Amino acid sequence: MAVTAALVKQLRETSGAGMMDCKKALEETNADIDAAVDWLRTKGLATAEKKSGRVASEGLVAIHVQGNSAAMIELNAETDFVSRNDDFKFLASSLAILANDAENIDELIALPFPNTQRTVKEEITHNIATIGENMMLRRMKNIKVNKGAIVSYVHNATAEGMGRIGVLVALESDLKIDILNDVGKQIAMHVAATKPVSLSVEDLDPSIVQREREVLIEQAKQSGKPQEIAEKMVEGRIRKFYQEVVLLEQTFVIDGESKVADVLKKTAHEAGGEIVLKEFSLFVLGDGIEKEETDFAAEVAAQLNK
Repeated sequence: MAVTAALVKQLRETSGAGMMDCKKALEETNADIDAAVDWLRTKGLATAEKKSGRVASEGLVAIHVQGNSAAMIELNAETDFVSRNDDFKFLASSLAILANDAENIDELIALPFPNTQRTVKEEITHNIATIGENMMLRRMKNIKVNKGAIVSYVHNATAEGMGRIGVLVALESDLKIDILNDVGKQIAMHVAATKPVSLSVEDLDPSIVQREREVLIEQAKQSGKPQEIAEKMVEGRIRKFYQEVVLLEQTFVIDGESKVADVLKKTAHEAGGEIVLKEFSLFVLGDGIEKEETDFAAEVAAQLNK
């Protein structure tokens, strides 16, 4: 595959490396962006946590907690102007409520929309026609606990239960709901700030760990250290990697000292019970969606030349 200026630009935005380094990385990896990032990292030219290079689309993340169950949805629109529209907010809020009764998107869009003769899918289509902008129900997540609490957090909420970042935290426990809500809210805020990849080390995708290990091994080899020392370096860095991406291993942002797992243990011990962090979910609006970049000057010129 040819190395183009567009690929070099994309790799620069993704890795933060220099132009010539990006060009060299693409040449060495047959223009594979992911492989090029790893190549740059082995040379110490890119950070471990890639900048996505993808711009968030517009819309809202909406949450509805209903007793021991909760649901979160992401509804996308083309512009921020529409996401501030009251009709759009009502639609997003309604979808979050309905999502408590669905296991997946297909089930959700087949449900009847309240006070209409339409399904959810038909209601979204109706809003597209009414508001005049494309919309997409991108994803949903629902969480349940047998006993305990589900705590939600919306960062920079634009309306109750709606914003650009949403978090759900599920705590299994017999302790008083006030205690669970307090610690759950703090953990949810922590999740919004640190964006962990998994709940525990065991839950972490093995392919992510393997990829990180391969990069670290290559870095250790290039350091010129003896193999025994290099292997210890890699294991130490893997532990540090876990502390960066695994929720229970992360340093709690509220106090900057304790592990999240230890915060839960301490809270449970002081209250005379147990708390199990069963699950968490994080939605960042538009995460991973590529937004088309347009050249405004070129568009104007094209219109003038028609």
